[in-house]
Formats: sequence, C-alpha cells, structure tokens
Amino acid sequence: MNMIKKVMIANRGEIACRILRTLDRMGIASVMVYHALDAGSPAVAAASEIVEIDGSTPVAAYLDMDQIIAACKATSADAVHPGYGFLAENAQFAKRLAHEGIKFIGPSPENLQLMGNKVKARSFCVDNGFPLAPSVAGVSPGEDFAEQVRKIGFPLLIKAAAGGGGKGMQIVRDPGDLGSAIQMAKTAARRAFGDDSVYAERYEEKPRHIEVQVLADAFGKVVHLGERECSVQRRFQKIIEESPAPLLEPDLRERICATAVEIAIRAGYRNAGTVEFLLAPDGDFFFLEMNTRIQVEHPVTEMVTGMDLVEMQIRMAQGEPLPFNQDQIQTSGHAIELRIYAEDPQNDFLPTTGQLLSYSLPVGSKVRVDDGFIQGMKVTSAFDPMLAKLIVHDRTRNEAIDRACKAIADTLILGITTNVDFLARIIAHPAFAAGQIHTGFITQHRDDLNPPALTKEQRNLLLAATALGSREFMNPEFDVMEPYASIGNWRN
Repeated sequence: MNMIKKVMIANRGEIACRILRTLDRMGIASVMVYHALDAGSPAVAAASEIVEIDGSTPVAAYLDMDQIIAACKATSADAVHPGYGFLAENAQFAKRLAHEGIKFIGPSPENLQLMGNKVKARSFCVDNGFPLAPSVAGVSPGEDFAEQVRKIGFPLLIKAAAGGGGKGMQIVRDPGDLGSAIQMAKTAARRAFGDDSVYAERYEEKPRHIEVQVLADAFGKVVHLGERECSVQRRFQKIIEESPAPLLEPDLRERICATAVEIAIRAGYRNAGTVEFLLAPDGDFFFLEMNTRIQVEHPVTEMVTGMDLVEMQIRMAQGEPLPFNQDQIQTSGHAIELRIYAEDPQNDFLPTTGQLLSYSLPVGSKVRVDDGFIQGMKVTSAFDPMLAKLIVHDRTRNEAIDRACKAIADTLILGITTNVDFLARIIAHPAFAAGQIHTGFITQHRDDLNPPALTKEQRNLLLAATALGSREFMNPEFDVMEPYASIGNWRN
C-alpha cells in the first residue's frame, strides 16, 4: 500500500468541510484550493493549507486543472479528493493526476470514461443486457441528434452526459421546444462540467428514483450498502433523500441492489460509486446512470450503516482491501436528509441571494448537519444554492420523520429566502408519511405545500424579524413559533 500523506480538496462548501473532518480524524494533512469568494468560508478556515485560484468566473476557477495540479505540486499534496460536481467525474483530470504521480481519490480514468460519462454508461448497459429506458445516447457522424431524439417520443428529458445533480436537465413535452431545450442543456452542461455532451431519454411521469451505494476495491470485491430513496425532487434535483426506501418489497430491493453490484462488477469499477435506477409503478426498474463519485446524499447511508464513506474512499485509493463481505454489512434504523437551499419555492424554486443575518441550525442526538456557511456570510449566484444538509436518524421511518420535523422547526435562517418552511410542509404531509412518493410528488401536492396566509400583524412581525435578524421578534403570543420557526421565506 502507498499511504496518502496530504490530500488536496478540489472543491468547496459543505463537501469540502465534510472531507476535512475525515482527513483530520485519520491524521492526514489537508490543503484546499479556493476562489476569493470563498476566502471567509469555514472550509478554508479549517484546511491545513490553502492556495488561491482564479478564473473568468468562480466556477471556472474550480474547473481549472492546471491551477489545481500546480497547487498540488506547490504543497506536495500526493492525492486529490474531488468531492462532487466540478472535476469529480472528469476522466482527463484523473489521467493528468496519474501522469503527475498524484492519486485521484475516486475511480480510475477508465471507469470515469465508461461509467462517469452517461452516454457511454448507457451503451455499456445495453451491451450487457441491463434494463434501460428508451433513449438516444449518441449518433453517428452525419446523423441529426434532434431527429433521432424525436423517434423515442414525447415527453422526454435532455440530460448532461458528463455530470449529474439535475444540472441543465430539460423536460420536453412539445416537439417544437426540442431544439431550444437541447441548446439550453448543452450550455448548462458546459458551464457545470466543462463538457457540453448531452443525451435524451423517455420521461416517466411518476416513477420512483432509487439508487444503490456500492464499494469496490482493487481486488475485485464489490459490495452494496443498501439503497436510498431520492424521489422527492424539484427542477429535477433531489431535495429529500432517505434510507432505506419505504414500501419496497424485499425481493425487489434485493434485485435492485444485486443489479447495481453486477453493473459495477461488469464495468471493472473501483472505489465508491452510486448506481441509480428509475422504478416504474408496475415494479419494473431501469438503469438511469452511475455517479462515479461521492454523492450529496451519502450521509443517510452513513447513518444507517455507521460507516464513513469518505474514509472508505481514501482507504481504497491507498490500495486497501474492503474489510468486510456483503453478509457482514448491517443496517440499523432509518435516516432522512433534507437539503436546505437558498431559493424561493413560491417563485419556481429560483435561487436567492443575500447575507445570512442569522444562521442557526439544530444540534442534538441523532441529528447531523453538513454545511459550509457561517452567520454573516453572503450567498451569491456564483455557485449552487445549497446552504446545508440536515440529516436525522431514528429506529423507524415514522420516528425519523418526527425527528426531522423537530429539527427543521429548530432551524432559523434570516436575511435570505430559503426552502426551510417548504421542506417542513413536505415531511408533514400525509402522503409523505405514508410513503406515497414519486418524482412528481411536489407537482401533485403543490396546493397543499403552499404556505398558509398570514395576518397583517404576523406578516409585519416576520418582516421585522427578517430585517433585523433577531430572535427577539419571535414572540410566542403571536402564535407563529411552530409553523414559522424559520422566517427567511416571509420577506416577500
């Protein structure tokens, strides 16, 4: 084994803080690249060393391979953890690091070329007989992509080939909108991942989104850590995830997880990855994509298994074998993750900006917060609008929902509009409690999820509290503590 001594974190925000915690616990030195906009962030403050980078835009700085590799050399970092997004699934980046003798904490360049690219991954699944929804992943020279796409029928989705997270995803119901949707998806993919390749697939209206966490060492052992339910989404991006998936028959769960492991084995995959599936109402499931990186929602798996997935990534990157077999992996209880975003649910979930005048997140037993902000920081439009992830764990799903309701009620963010109250209404909804969830959940229940009307007195109180960023205005006599424990949404 070649032990890692210093890790460069080629990322920012909450995932950088998350990686730093594991590095610190393992006694591994850390160094971070950062753009000037992140100079005052908790991640930059926590890193052992920092190197400033720049670019035409802040995102471009974090996509600049030359600057990141130069920073590795300048600080003698012998490994890079890419987190998620940016260069996390970029095969060229992994190749360049290997050429420089720097470990990439993730899968091999060959894995990234095959499974990190959504087009190639889908072709691989077709060739190996894995279930796949109708799609157009690539066309021969001289063929027209739009024309081929029309043949799979409408509605359909245009998606980025080089990344995930819902970035740039476009649903097309009207054939006349196809050309503009393709162009918008390509533009968004280029901005987020440095690659404008796209593909198309048939759009299912009410499927469930089920994904399976896999680990694969360099000795050919592949295991799964169970599944995650990721069906509650807005704008094609997950906002609530949980493990295990509710109302999933044991036989179906076993078949989905076994298929994920088999896909990883056939691909010769190494390190941590996630195989994602669409589950149709009739019980059929289809390969969606493979995320060849750590997932935003990995904490729910950590909560039910007790494992540190970032540590597992590092150990596998060092050449260590997995220390357990599939039958030795045990899960316990139920975990739920709520993604807190700076966005306006009443305005098509568009991102919001401003200063965090008050920023208080819950603490307590069985409650975990992963974030990258502190009070006083400004939230800009330069990056993804996620502020934090609130994760809870309990013995049963019902108990986990109750704990999540209490935790979100203890969340106070002032100065910027967020989705905190919207999340609270989702997890309090009877259909969510019953496990009746699918990717169209928010659309189906939108009327129920709208905020209740405020009296003039309540509105004035909340406006004042938002403006001053103070708990002093949260006076229980107005009876607004419970439904409006987070005030940030009420400036409008």
